[in-house]
Amino acid sequence: MDYGYARVSTKEQNERRQIAALQDFGIERKRIYADKQSGKDFERTQYKKLLQRLKCGDTLVIQSIDRLGRNYEDILEQWRIITKDKMAGIVVLDMPLLNTRQNKDLTGTLIADIVLQLLSYVAQTEREFIHRRQAEGIAAAKQQGVKFGRRPIERPPEYETLKEQWRHGNISARSAASQLGITHRTFLLWANEDAAG
Repeated sequence: MDYGYARVSTKEQNERRQIAALQDFGIERKRIYADKQSGKDFERTQYKKLLQRLKCGDTLVIQSIDRLGRNYEDILEQWRIITKDKMAGIVVLDMPLLNTRQNKDLTGTLIADIVLQLLSYVAQTEREFIHRRQAEGIAAAKQQGVKFGRRPIERPPEYETLKEQWRHGNISARSAASQLGITHRTFLLWANEDAAG
């Protein structure tokens, strides 16, 4: 039985292209598993389901090695589990050398192992490079005064009056927050900031 696996890193990304490539290979849609999750590890719901389903003689088809994952050691470990422990095949569509159903002789296996190690290394290096670029971009933006996170809520004009009533014990913090249309936590945060400032 042939199974397909597709993965994109975020909910905003679309896995349709990968699924189309797997279907073009001949895999029915119901046998294609897809995750919208980072490739940093293999704690993915659909991947785990797929791994449970795979058995001796089955084949896992993926579009590219980085769709399987982006952690060098984890990719090699999953490859070993699938090909050695489960005795299933793997086909990587964009890298014909990574087809364990063919080239089963010693030379073919050696070439596949070398290519796999190289591609796994590249996948992890690319992930680390992306994170480094993101961190550098955030640091540069902060230096230029760009603020990250949610914009602080403006304090309504009635806040000062309600804060004073609360400080004198005339109303509760919850009641003041409710009248201001904010959370109890936000009201107490503002009040504490004012007291500290």
